[in-house]
Amino acid sequence: MLRVIGIAISVVAVLAGLIGISAGVAAHRRAERAVRQCNELVQGAVGSRGTVDPRALRDVAIVRYDALSEMSGQFSFSLALLNALGDGVVLSSINGRAQARTYVKPVRAGKGAEELSPEEAQAVHSARMGTGLSTIAATSQEHGNQGTKRTAATA
Repeated sequence: MLRVIGIAISVVAVLAGLIGISAGVAAHRRAERAVRQCNELVQGAVGSRGTVDPRALRDVAIVRYDALSEMSGQFSFSLALLNALGDGVVLSSINGRAQARTYVKPVRAGKGAEELSPEEAQAVHSARMGTGLSTIAATSQEHGNQGTKRTAATA
């Protein structure tokens, strides 16, 4: 009887050992998979075009100008905020001494969903080209219909 009990205990111990080894192998495989996924994230291999998230804000540009020709400085601006796909918004603030107006227009694939002003179009273009945070536009009224003139300055 003792011999049967000893054999039963030995069989149970062997089975428990095999179950433990199987659980350990499964845990090791899961850990390897998690490490591989983390490495892919760090290396930028997840998402399209080698970025982690192509919808994240990436391209920014601001164009400052004197929209009201008040000779009060270039207090008006258009700010483009776009992702890698060229989707986002352009925010324009028309500021004068006695009034301020703010507009937001959607942008899809680098084009305005609504018609963009020349300054808004310049902000979107500068954002897409990566030349964005240092543009000042002079209105065409100030320069006799020569179009929009740009010079570098800090925004």
